[in-house]
Amino acid sequence: MKNGIIIKIVILVIALVLLVSCAQMGEILERSLGSGPLSSSEVSMGLKEALTIGTKIAVSGLSTENGFLLDDAVKIILPSEAAKAVKLIIKIPAGRKLIDDLVLRLNRAAEFAVTKAVPIFVDAITSLTIRDAFDILGGNDNAATQYLHGKTHGSLYNLFQPEVRKSLDKKLVGNLSTNRSWELFTNKYNSVARSIAGKLTGIKPLHHKLDEYVTGRALDALFLKLSGEEKKIRESPLARTTALLKRVFGSVNR
Repeated sequence: MKNGIIIKIVILVIALVLLVSCAQMGEILERSLGSGPLSSSEVSMGLKEALTIGTKIAVSGLSTENGFLLDDAVKIILPSEAAKAVKLIIKIPAGRKLIDDLVLRLNRAAEFAVTKAVPIFVDAITSLTIRDAFDILGGNDNAATQYLHGKTHGSLYNLFQPEVRKSLDKKLVGNLSTNRSWELFTNKYNSVARSIAGKLTGIKPLHHKLDEYVTGRALDALFLKLSGEEKKIRESPLARTTALLKRVFGSVNR
């Protein structure tokens, strides 16, 4: 009888120990998986990770060959004011090839410039504060992109423009660069546009400097792609490729 009581007591004690151990283990697992409230450091690290991943994908996609040219959303075409001139040029022999070659060079220049963006983005991401992180997390679908735009646009423009110009200044067929060809074209086009006949037909002069135009379009494309990557991470669990992203952005969805 005594032995039976002792055995029951031992079993009860073991059961209690196991229950306590399981509870403690559950707490440990919860802490390791981060199932409790988000900490400030988690939000900060999560936003930095999302921005880092998004910028790398955006830059990588645009900087590959034809990253601009074959993507209708970001393809750089000639300024809209040149539409009438383009229609005339493509009617002459080899005119279509002339325009296509010019558009190709514009997009190649943008591809080259975009590769320089990563260090500037990294600096901006590193300087993100905990307050910034919480504001971005609770913001709209492109709050992180807007943050980077505000922090980096000026620096990126100053970095991109010389790189674009360098690319457009390379001597090509006939010892003329893309920039020089554009200048000759716009000078002739503008002389017609400013003539009486040009004014009567509604032709408007072209004021674009090609390097400034391409730089602006390249930056627009970069932030457009970054915005798309941010939206994916916010909306799609499949785009959250790390445990930290799942935890931080999953908490917003809940």
